[in-house]
Amino acid sequence: MTIKVGDSIPSMKLTQGTPEGPKEISTEELFGGKTVVLFGVPGAFTPTCSAKHLPGFVTQADALKAKGADVIACMAVNDAFVMSAWGKDQGVGDKVVMIADGSAAFTKALGLELDLTGRGLGVRSQRFALVAKDGKVTHVAVEAPGAFEVSKAEAVLAAL
Repeated sequence: MTIKVGDSIPSMKLTQGTPEGPKEISTEELFGGKTVVLFGVPGAFTPTCSAKHLPGFVTQADALKAKGADVIACMAVNDAFVMSAWGKDQGVGDKVVMIADGSAAFTKALGLELDLTGRGLGVRSQRFALVAKDGKVTHVAVEAPGAFEVSKAEAVLAAL
């Protein structure tokens, strides 16, 4: 079942891609006591994700934080090394936390998995954005296949 407004973020361990290498982070640590904007993408270094989705959140980071976001996090079903390299390539600095969900466990717990095995990509994340306050979801938007409207930074900014 897909996560919805009012639901709690599942308690899990995630991996953060950092310049120093992978760092384990719990969802309690990431979401607890904060307003978090989490957006998920089908894959690091993929066309829409690299040209529009992640860059939009980097560009809008200050505006999102001015409207109450404490943390902006990007998640993909990739490993932490790939997420770290993608963050470096995109110049995210400290504006966006790069979260790796290498086995898609968190993505599945959110009910946001996308089976692309027929296209040789395995199980990925749907394109989405959510806002959670102290671990409770206050906004969630999942894109229709091939779309890029409701999960972009400007749409999340309007929802804050």
